[in-house]
This record gives sequence, structure tokens and C-alpha cells, in this order.
Amino acid sequence: VQLQASGGGLVQAGDSLRLSCAASGRTLNGYSVGWFRQAPGQEREFVAAIAWIGGHTSYGDSVKGRLTISRDNAKNTVILQINSLKPEDTALYYCATTSLGLMPTNLVGDYTYWGQGTLVTVSS
Repeated sequence: VQLQASGGGLVQAGDSLRLSCAASGRTLNGYSVGWFRQAPGQEREFVAAIAWIGGHTSYGDSVKGRLTISRDNAKNTVILQINSLKPEDTALYYCATTSLGLMPTNLVGDYTYWGQGTLVTVSS
């Protein structure tokens, strides 16, 4: 399974971004997809996750209320919409998928396949 994250960039505080995670080599149907982020010198932090079946979602406490995660079945893609960006949102954003049909999980160890990350930089 290959995951390609895209959509990052340099934005100003208050702006919005739409990140995409496109999968190839395997359908995302039946699995969960998560987004994590990692700022320099910090641990990887859970951002959001979605279960393909039922569309159940989960969000990290630090971003809840500003993010929406959704899926596009036809494109085998997961979208992360981030609104009201803050400088502390600056990080490398990774998408990942499980190898089992799990409910949305915030645990790094539950995800088997990871994309290369897309950089989000928010200026004040």
C-alpha cells in the first residue's frame, strides 16, 4: 500500500488548508485512515481518523472543532480540512492506514502503512 499526502504549504494564521491522502495498491474500503502530525523536536501527535465503514470519526483534542476528516470512495482518498490555522499547527502531516478493519484509533502502533508527509507552515 502506498499513501501519498499532499496539500500542505505556507499559509497565514486564520487561513484554511485541505490535505489529501491518496492510496494506491489497495483499497481503503474496510480500513481506518488517520492523520498525525509531528513538529520539530516533538513526538508524533494524533490529529484525526476515519473508519471507512460507517464513516465513524475521531479527532485529537488540540484540533477538535477546527478540522473535518472525510473520505472519497471513488478516488480512494481521505481529505483533511483544517480551518482557522494557528502557528502551533506548523508540522509535517502524515496519513496512515491500518491493516485491520479497526474503528478510528489514535494510536500510532495501530497503523501499518504510512505516507511520506506533507509540510504545513503557518505564519503569524
